[in-house]
Amino acid sequence: MIKNLQTPRGMVAIREANLTDAAQFKTLRLDALRENPTAFSADYQTNADQPISYWEGRLKDDENGTIFFAEFDEHLIGMTGIRIGQSVKTKHGASIWGVYVRAEWRGLHIAGALIESCIHWAKARQVNIVKLGVATNNTSAVRCYERCGFTVYGTDPGGIFYEGKYYDEYLMSRAINSTEEQ
Repeated sequence: MIKNLQTPRGMVAIREANLTDAAQFKTLRLDALRENPTAFSADYQTNADQPISYWEGRLKDDENGTIFFAEFDEHLIGMTGIRIGQSVKTKHGASIWGVYVRAEWRGLHIAGALIESCIHWAKARQVNIVKLGVATNNTSAVRCYERCGFTVYGTDPGGIFYEGKYYDEYLMSRAINSTEEQ
């Protein structure tokens, strides 16, 4: 599935990942972890030390999860992933992770388009609820998720620890499919 998003800077394609994206995926993810270390629970150095085979493995076809990229002029400028719960008791839900858009592309609703691609993917798999976590001090991301229909259902105190400081995370969810009206 490819969705085109018209922006003032040109047409951006929102699409699912494929194996040929591995090198650009690694660069994009490492940029996200380096530039916004308190926005992600993943660690920069741990990820930087991974060989390209690790990144290829994350892009392999998987019925329980996928990654979406925002692409402009054959360059990845944004990403997010989604993963369905693995047990019989949790497969009705999915988690969105790793939402990131390069700084020069922010404010153009690319993150929202990536999130909506995840929602569309989840609906096709009969997922009923999608959740995510976001640092409480990341107000622009919180506003984006609220525009996408997510609401805060709790706070994870000290959810991220970075350079001697704890950062709280809002836990947010959005009901879809049969529970959408609840």
